[in-house]
Amino acid sequence: MNGLCVDLYEIRMAVSYLRRGMRGPATFSLFVRELPPCRGFLVAAGLADCLDFLTRFTFDEDELDYVGRTFGLDRRDRQALAVLRFTGDVRAVPEGRVVFAGEPLLEVTAPIAQAQLVETAMLNFVTFQTAIASKAARCRLAAGEADLVDFAARRTHGFEAAAAAARASAIAGFGATSYVAAARAYGLRCAGTMAHSYVEAFSDERMAFSAFAEDFPDVAVFLVDTYDSLAGVDAAIDVALRLGAGARRGVRLDSGDLAALAAGTRRRLDAAGLGDARIMASGGLDEHRIAALLTAGAPIDAFGVGTKMGVSADAPSLDTAYKLVEYDGRPVLKLSAGKATLPGAKQAFRGAEGDVLTLRGERAAGTPLLVPVMRDGRLLGPLRTPEQLVRDARTRCAADLAALPEHSRRLVDPVPVPVTPSAALTELTDRLRARHPSGGARS
Repeated sequence: MNGLCVDLYEIRMAVSYLRRGMRGPATFSLFVRELPPCRGFLVAAGLADCLDFLTRFTFDEDELDYVGRTFGLDRRDRQALAVLRFTGDVRAVPEGRVVFAGEPLLEVTAPIAQAQLVETAMLNFVTFQTAIASKAARCRLAAGEADLVDFAARRTHGFEAAAAAARASAIAGFGATSYVAAARAYGLRCAGTMAHSYVEAFSDERMAFSAFAEDFPDVAVFLVDTYDSLAGVDAAIDVALRLGAGARRGVRLDSGDLAALAAGTRRRLDAAGLGDARIMASGGLDEHRIAALLTAGAPIDAFGVGTKMGVSADAPSLDTAYKLVEYDGRPVLKLSAGKATLPGAKQAFRGAEGDVLTLRGERAAGTPLLVPVMRDGRLLGPLRTPEQLVRDARTRCAADLAALPEHSRRLVDPVPVPVTPSAALTELTDRLRARHPSGGARS
């Protein structure tokens, strides 16, 4: 259903453009208007799916039949859509880079009907995956040296979202995912222990732990809180000492006072000579609980993070927009109150004092953020596997997070890095505003 992954108004606008011979190049800019109050930064994600969509965009015969019959398109309209492919250019911020409100995550330049039709897909991929990667990055900052595992698949809004969350969390620095399909698709490490049902299926904990250690000696991590957590730890120690569970042995705590339980667990493990056994915690965790546990000195080696990361619970949406900024060489802008846009194709530069938003072709101090990733409908650069794309994005994310100022990294009351428009962009904006004196207040 590639051709139907649109909103109806995009089809109607595209058909109208085509009927009127409007085939000039249009640049649309995708950006976030404002960061959620709890965010000091965002992590760009979703570009890989955008580019895959653009390379495959087409209306097949069944789709054309549906839109023709349902929306009253004539034979010429259907023929125009039948031959339509994406032949444009894309410049984008590479996945994994930190971004801020107001600067483009990507810009699409293509014949206007093409650029209009892909709006919904671009927003869908970038908005969701950027929200999840940003939440996961906050967990990564909170966790310090501890490992993080994505546990979100069972609570995300569908399996596509589960795979996207696993990928986005890997970009942000998670070390593994429990979701097998995503691990296979993106070359991620897959991790998992056992459920309470496994323990309950045996007559007692020791039997359950013994069976698991016998069947999977190299990954013997025991879920110890089915009945009584510290009693479960004692049972796990007995089994580990008796069977000599492998190097990756450990226990998982999933409920209760995790800080106190982790401390008690560590004492028991060390006293038994199992100083190398690891403690994993899970159960409703997010960056705030992780930070609180580690601040309290909880000796936790790894965290399984699920629901609150997989749906970005405190900021489940982003105020993204995909807006026309130039058509056929003419810069345009929108003056709607609270939703005004800046005209012209753009670039953003990252410098020591913050980011500068410029017109494309301008130069400014710092590193340009948007890079060409597609030209004439074809991907640029060497072909990368899904695994390589994630690995490269993860490296970029780690570097950008490390470079963020402390006030932007804060989990509470963060302050984003400022994004300042260049003098040329400001002058163009003011000049176009002057042509529409009643078009709304500056915002």
